[in-house]
Amino acid sequence: MKFVRVVAMNVFCLIIAASCNGQQADSTLLKQAIPYAAGITPAAIRSKLEVIAGPQMEGRETATRGQQKAADYIVRQFREAGLQPGANGQWEQFYEMYADTLLAGIIRVRDKNYYFGQDFITDLYDSQAETIDADHIQYVGYGLHSGRFNDYAGLDVKGKVVLVREGVPGGVPREWGNSYNKLAAAREAGVKALLVISPHAKNYSLLSKERIRRTGIYMPGEKSTAPNMYFITPAMAADLLGKPYDDSLFDNRNKNLRIPVHVRVPIHIQLDKKSNVYRPSNILGYLAGTDKKEEVVFVTAHYDHLGISDGQLYPGADDDGSGTSAVIEIATAFAKAKAAGHGPRRSMVFMLFSGEEKGLLGSGYYISHPVYPLSNSVADLNIDMIGRIDPAHERDTNYIYIIGDNKLSSELRPLNEMANGLTRFKLDYKYNDPNDPEDFYRRSDHYKFAQRGIPVIFYFNGTHADYHQPGDTVDKINFSLLARRAQLVYYTAWLIANRDDRLSVDRDER
Repeated sequence: MKFVRVVAMNVFCLIIAASCNGQQADSTLLKQAIPYAAGITPAAIRSKLEVIAGPQMEGRETATRGQQKAADYIVRQFREAGLQPGANGQWEQFYEMYADTLLAGIIRVRDKNYYFGQDFITDLYDSQAETIDADHIQYVGYGLHSGRFNDYAGLDVKGKVVLVREGVPGGVPREWGNSYNKLAAAREAGVKALLVISPHAKNYSLLSKERIRRTGIYMPGEKSTAPNMYFITPAMAADLLGKPYDDSLFDNRNKNLRIPVHVRVPIHIQLDKKSNVYRPSNILGYLAGTDKKEEVVFVTAHYDHLGISDGQLYPGADDDGSGTSAVIEIATAFAKAKAAGHGPRRSMVFMLFSGEEKGLLGSGYYISHPVYPLSNSVADLNIDMIGRIDPAHERDTNYIYIIGDNKLSSELRPLNEMANGLTRFKLDYKYNDPNDPEDFYRRSDHYKFAQRGIPVIFYFNGTHADYHQPGDTVDKINFSLLARRAQLVYYTAWLIANRDDRLSVDRDER
């Protein structure tokens, strides 16, 4: 037993010594980084942010002229900093997005035309262009197939136009009658087109005709196999049925479900739309590493914002002009270090995404079409809003939220905390709680990396009254705080890029 105790003590001492040696090595690395971090100044970041969030960038909405202007500016900054094009010899990684515009939307019953936006409406994003001519429709109650209810039981509606009521009968859970369930039931039955009688359809005429005739931009996906769903007014339903749309149509003996009937009426449906193709981009600046060149460390942010809406400019100075400016300055600091003979051992990719505000589209595209093997991607340090103060920290502004740092690697938090020995922030881990109702961990571009098992940190100042508002302007940015927060990211990236061992991936809390 004594021999075992001595061996155990020796092993313990070796572990402690190794740990101390590792910390000492990391401390030495940080000292090397200090002269270059000093170049990340409030004035330098301000000069970038005043351009990025300026009116000439038109709010940088993805797939707009303003977003491309911002891309061109960022490319110039990366080139002047001394980076190399990081997307297979190009600065930009382009991807396709679409936006649909309605050309014609008419439903003709007998000889009367009913019009999109007035008498009926359909979701242009989910609907396919189609022309249908039929000599009858099938009325199928509420169009339910949930639980014990199946309005389609015993009916042959394959390839037919079907008419159903909105909602559910009494005694049936309301969620059974949502649009998704009705559409799923119609698809399963082979319905050609689904008409839903909506008492709220009279409000369609109040909607903006220009806005409802076009979709927002979206990524291409699999073609839907579901029929188009058209919400029609009760007046239009009465014309289809050839009788007033009132209680006389319904059989109360059958729990208020109408007995399915054929209605002989000629109906013509025409929905034509045009798809416009856009090519926004992610921007990648590359700095080659030395002896661990194949391994890559990412520093990221998104450079898009909300553009112009109803004549109002949304400049997005904090969201995420602050992160964009910080990435440019961090990249510049790394490039200066390399020029001075202190280049990173691992390669660095400084990437700015578009499409974040549309649903992490740019980062999602990159992860599906990586330029650098995901197996060689060591970490992603993502910056999204670091120029302001949230209401919870108005009295003590020396803070930064750290999100995701302990989800995939046990080594990442200690490195970030060691880097913070130089910047001395209060590191707030509030949003690391997996039960956080805001779910910020999944709401910025780093999450696409985390989903693939790549360790991440999301640096964040929290939301404020100007979040996604026209008031998110440059004059409200705390540039001293922004520069120091950027330095924290820089120091952490420096440690990850230059330490002997690659970050371990020894946890899985995605």
